[in-house]
Order: sequence, then structure tokens, then C-alpha cells
Amino acid sequence: MGRVTLTCRRSVLRAGVGAAGAAVAGAFATGCDADSAAPAPAPVPSAVPRPAPAPHRFPGLPVQITHGPRDRRRVALTFHGQGDPATAKAVLAEAERAGARVTVLAVGSWLDAHPRLARRIIDGGHDLGNHTQRHLTISAMGEEEAYAEISGCADRLRRLTGSIGTWFRPSRSRYATPLVQRLAHRAGYPHVLSYDVDSLDFTSPGAPAVTRKISGEIRNGSVVSLHFGYADTVAALPALLDELDRRGLRAVTTTELLTR
Repeated sequence: MGRVTLTCRRSVLRAGVGAAGAAVAGAFATGCDADSAAPAPAPVPSAVPRPAPAPHRFPGLPVQITHGPRDRRRVALTFHGQGDPATAKAVLAEAERAGARVTVLAVGSWLDAHPRLARRIIDGGHDLGNHTQRHLTISAMGEEEAYAEISGCADRLRRLTGSIGTWFRPSRSRYATPLVQRLAHRAGYPHVLSYDVDSLDFTSPGAPAVTRKISGEIRNGSVVSLHFGYADTVAALPALLDELDRRGLRAVTTTELLTR
């Protein structure tokens, strides 16, 4: 069993723990027949993916976080999780190729349509969080509807990964109102995640413009807002990651960014 684990470690990271567990379980399913003279081997349980990380409370930090410490050469690239799943996978693959880890704030309806992406994100070593259920203007909603948006996505994340996710970010708003902050806390999120650098990739300005916008504003501790659903984002990522490397900035998950 130890040899299988060593051989398949890279596959587990790339393809997901669940798929690898099924393969291992299948390998043992052809054990001794019940009528054989040899004793049947002990049942081997199927590998169950570990629950995804839960939200962290960072003492001393505000409820609404816009950036991390300015004294360390780390940044967080955060992606609004919605759009073509092929584009999302391309972004993740490009980040992983460069040794970067990102934070994905997923829309619940997107997870409903593409449930396997939840484990793909987690198994790639990235943060996965909540960006509401339907990606509507949450700041314009009443309390009941706004809470349903937050808790609805949290329920889907829990069902798919065993956790409500590490972060909550309000939909269609850079900052959470006091009401939304309170509702997010009620749903289990000690902090809400904003950002200090807006890539404006959702305006489709072209990959060079996306790279220039981020490169011109990013600095130690920055949290950058990006989106999965735009081809410019994928095209801009290699040059952006090269620029971060040139400056000695390491792209990490938001949890890592804030952990001393």
C-alpha cells in the first residue's frame, strides 16, 4: 500500500484524492474468493478525501480584509469562481506550473453546474471560498435574502468538500456592508475578503492591459481581484507570474498570506 501511495502521489495532487482512492479500492476489490482455501484479506476502506480547510479567525485583523502584511514578499491572487470550466482549469494549471497557489471564491450556482471543480481546486492546494449562491447585488438585498445567498453557497461547499470554505466575498461589491458582514459571521465566516488591486479583467481589455494594471499596483501583501470566466485572464497569467517572480513576490493562498 505504501508503494502505491508513493507512485500515485502526483496523480492525487493533479486528479483529486477521490479518483485516486477509487483506483486503490478497485485494486483490492479482486481479493481471495470466499470459497478459497486461503483466508480472505481484511477489507480495505476506500480513501475518503479529507474535509477542506475551514475558515480561520485571525486575531487582531479587521472583519473586512483588503490586504495582508506589507512586510513580507507575498501576494494573494483571488479569482471569482464562475464561467467556462475549461477556462478555470487553464488558470489553475498555469498557476500550478509556476508553483503559485490562488484563492477561488466560488458562486454556488456554478458549483451546482460543475461540482467536480470544488475538489479540483482543493486538491491543487488552493483556497476555496464563498461568493454567494447566485452572484447578485447582495448589498441591495434585505436580511433574509442576503443570508440565503451566503448560506446557500456555504451549504454547497460543505456538501462538496466537507467545509463551508475558507473565505466569504460579497457579490457585485468590493466591500461588504455592515449587514453583510454580520450575516457572513452568522454563517460561519469570521472575516470577509475584499482586495486592494482590481485587475479589471472582466472588462476584457486584453491580456497586456491586465498584466500592466496589476503590475502597476501590486506590492507586498496585496490581494488581487481576478476572474475565471475571461480569456484575457488566462492569457495574462504567464506574464504576470513571471513579473511576480522577477520582483521576488510569491503568490500564495489568502490563508497563507495572513498566517505568520
